[in-house]
Amino acid sequence: MRASIVFAFLAFVFTLVGAMPSGGSNARRLAEGLPPLPPARRSPTPVELAPRHKPSGTSQCNSGPVQCCNKVASSNDKGIKQLLGLLGINLSATQTIGLNCSPIGLGLGGNSCNKQTVCCQNNGFNGLVSIGCSPINLKL
Repeated sequence: MRASIVFAFLAFVFTLVGAMPSGGSNARRLAEGLPPLPPARRSPTPVELAPRHKPSGTSQCNSGPVQCCNKVASSNDKGIKQLLGLLGINLSATQTIGLNCSPIGLGLGGNSCNKQTVCCQNNGFNGLVSIGCSPINLKL
């Protein structure tokens, strides 16, 4: 009778141990020669789901780098029309043109624009002429 109780108890313990998840810590699994478990997925917290905002003082320019232009004018301006004609640029609609533009870096000390800061769609004329410019305020 005692042997059957001991046997039943041992069977119960082995059944319990066998029913436990075989996860354990990765350190124990590696020590036993088993591969580590994959990372556990967790639900994002409300803080992680909150929309991210850009820090103040930066600007978004989707069409290229933020530029500093010596002059910004309409493509209907007489002098601008002549310059565009000399360069072989024919615009079908009125656009804002930036002249003598150079890219400026954001967040780098000493980079500021004393003229007009713009974001332009077409900068393919080596900074001499930039087409489709929109003035932006960097608050530098």
